[in-house]
Amino acid sequence: MTPFGARLRALRAQRGVTLRELAAALQVTPAYLSALEHGRRGRPSPGLVHQVNEFFGLIWDDAEEMARLARLSHPRVRLDTAGLSPEATEFANRLAREIRRLRPETIAALNEMLDRETASPPPPAAAETGRPAG
Repeated sequence: MTPFGARLRALRAQRGVTLRELAAALQVTPAYLSALEHGRRGRPSPGLVHQVNEFFGLIWDDAEEMARLARLSHPRVRLDTAGLSPEATEFANRLAREIRRLRPETIAALNEMLDRETASPPPPAAAETGRPAG
């Protein structure tokens, strides 16, 4: 399931809306919505996200959160590690291979670590400081 799919399903459950009812309102098939919720379809288009927001009456922060979740919801991610270190390539390949074995709390911890690491500017490269990085 994708982040967008999980939120869409939660909204439907909270509001008592069936998959068929939502599909009819959005003019898509129930099969498409089900596949979207379960991560068997790519990320939804901005137009569909807008329709979902209108259907559920989401505005401001809630609507922006749905758009953010949609951007994060491509179920088949590709990583380009060209030009990165061998360690980065190894990490990307290992994560791709092992992600299904990770516990939810491990994934949450890794996400928190990435949030901390990417919140501040990267350290200067060794060439910029005149000393080894590390």
